[in-house]
Amino acid sequence: MQEYMNMWRNYLNFSDRTNRRGFWMAALCNLIVSVVLALMTAIMPFLLFFFLFYSLAVIVPEFNLTVRRLRDAGRKWYYVFLPFIPVIGSAILLITLCRRPVENDGTPVV
Repeated sequence: MQEYMNMWRNYLNFSDRTNRRGFWMAALCNLIVSVVLALMTAIMPFLLFFFLFYSLAVIVPEFNLTVRRLRDAGRKWYYVFLPFIPVIGSAILLITLCRRPVENDGTPVV
């Protein structure tokens, strides 16, 4: 839960790095919140506003978190646009997000 809160606290911080655990735990918490809101909206349609509000509010923090994770993996920020490449782009981004962290000089962190 701490990683999820850090995602919201650092949503405008594009200069740091995010480790693998921090990225995937925040993504998991985001998925859980989205699924719960979607299920609640399916049961009570008047809650659609909350689901839409959350979906829009999470775009910038999630984008920022991905940029910081890419930086930690030794890649440039523009790799976030890989999913726009049909078929293979999302797979390349997923593999890149799973990579080990690297130092600023390109050597893997042990």
